[in-house]
Amino acid sequence: MSDLNFSSLHLSKQVLANLEELEYNQMTPVQAMSLPHVLQNKDVIAQAKTGSGKTAAFGIGLLNKIVLTDYTVQALVLCPTRELADQVTKELRRLARFTQNIKILTLCGGVAIGPQIKSLSHPAHIVVGTPGRILKHLDKGYLHIDELQTLVLDEADRMLDMGFVEEIQKVMAFVPSKRQTLFFSATYTDEIRKLSESLQNNAVNIMTVHSEQPNKIAEHFYDVDGDKMLKTVVNVIAKFKPDNVLVFTNTKIDAKQVVKYLNDNGIESSTLHGDLEQYQRNDVLVKFSNHTIPVLVATDVAARGLYIKELSMVINYGLPFERNVYTHRIGRTGRAGKTGIAVTLYTGKQAHKAKDMINGSRIFEKGSVLKNEIGFILKANNGTLVIEAGKRNKLRPGDILGALTGDVGLNGKQIGKIDIYDKQSYVAIERGLINKAIKGLKSQGIKGKRFSVWIMK
Repeated sequence: MSDLNFSSLHLSKQVLANLEELEYNQMTPVQAMSLPHVLQNKDVIAQAKTGSGKTAAFGIGLLNKIVLTDYTVQALVLCPTRELADQVTKELRRLARFTQNIKILTLCGGVAIGPQIKSLSHPAHIVVGTPGRILKHLDKGYLHIDELQTLVLDEADRMLDMGFVEEIQKVMAFVPSKRQTLFFSATYTDEIRKLSESLQNNAVNIMTVHSEQPNKIAEHFYDVDGDKMLKTVVNVIAKFKPDNVLVFTNTKIDAKQVVKYLNDNGIESSTLHGDLEQYQRNDVLVKFSNHTIPVLVATDVAARGLYIKELSMVINYGLPFERNVYTHRIGRTGRAGKTGIAVTLYTGKQAHKAKDMINGSRIFEKGSVLKNEIGFILKANNGTLVIEAGKRNKLRPGDILGALTGDVGLNGKQIGKIDIYDKQSYVAIERGLINKAIKGLKSQGIKGKRFSVWIMK
């Protein structure tokens, strides 16, 4: 499709106006190639890299077909992780700002099922969730999708990697045979092709990975003695002095060891892995995304669906098991035209595999070339303020910002990202001013109301 303007599509004036407000100036390759077919109700299987704009590629199509007066689940989006499901839901809600009374519901494991059951008593128009929890609601009869029009498998290859094939097949038993099915995947394997053939009907094949603008990433590889790997992570961060870093490990044990070592050596960090409770995961993601912790150490549960704007650096603590994993990991950095840094640490016996894994010419060096930095410290300038009120209290970012810059007396530049959830809100504030903010909000309140306020540890 040669015309990259959204106005070339058959979309309403409200949709086009909202896209303009969101600064969706032109379609990305995956949007330009997918949306015309999605809007024509065709099945689509699209291979597109992470961060290519694929949520809008299917989201605009979903929203275009929703009948608000029909109180049934009309679209279902399956995602491999809770993080991706949350990200998709947020983006769909942004795209749906022009639409009044549309209900988009997230159903994922790791959180209490009771509130989800209560929410399902008033059917949603769109449901986003992980296969296991979706199947549980279907089996128990809480979720009904017999009127479903569109099914989306987002990051389909990741779902297969995580062993969700059986759950997906069981979900399909509840899905109407007459429907639109959309696949979005970063890779196109034989398993994906077979699943597509079994679930889709004459799917339009789209591949945009070669036409997409590659991320600008400076890739560095260091051969390190195994017993010096932890120390080398510190040396790498000290050398490049990034604003924020995502460190990937292959195991939860490694993640725990790395985060402890970093904190013990003056580098403020937190960890994200599968053993955490949902509220712990949310807290970590909020703090990293609003820059109140500079380093996040994660297993591959965070490789997809985790979007951090302007991520400076990715470090691979050990060689990833597969080339695709390496690609997904480093794809977190170097976005929006900025140059990112990707560093991979490996042991000498992995040298052949390291060089075989990477396409193109990369510089390989010994870890010993890195200086041993003594006394290097990396801490965030901001802290996170938690307000025990959110969407249910009709709280908006402007309300919080107004209270902090008005009655409390802070400067707007001293306030960072504001995240509002159902029952809580999170605000990044310069550390030296956070106590002033708490005292001010407790005495002055927000919009004339006082809420409990505390510092996230």
